[in-house]
Amino acid sequence: MLAVVQRVSEARVVVAGRTIGEIGRGLLVLVCAERGDGQAQADKLLAKLLKLRIFGDEAGKMNRSVQDVQGGLLLVSQFTLAADTSGGNRPSFTNAAPPEEGRRLYEYVVAQARAAHPVVQTGEFAADMRVELVNDGPVTIPITVR
Repeated sequence: MLAVVQRVSEARVVVAGRTIGEIGRGLLVLVCAERGDGQAQADKLLAKLLKLRIFGDEAGKMNRSVQDVQGGLLLVSQFTLAADTSGGNRPSFTNAAPPEEGRRLYEYVVAQARAAHPVVQTGEFAADMRVELVNDGPVTIPITVR
């Protein structure tokens, strides 16, 4: 699975003019399932997200997790993270999981996150979304879980 994690002071997802997910301080996570991914990869990704130490401690050092700071998680599906541009200028998305498998794994990550963390919001799978954020830092970290 692939993810792009952004530490935010606020973020929200808008679909058809309506806000469907919104957090204050926390992590905006763009999530992509690739072909061959399963629940084991989803579990590893979520464990990494919850423990990733990218929030400042008392000394200003990145030493605290989203759980430590009681921040929110905004999980947004984004199959385009699997883009392959090595063959030219038009990206290929053949590495992305098929839509039904991508949906199943995204929904699994969301369900597991809600069971493990108190503040979890989402986008809408396969929707045309507008994602608004204020990146804190900026801090943006790509994650690959195999």
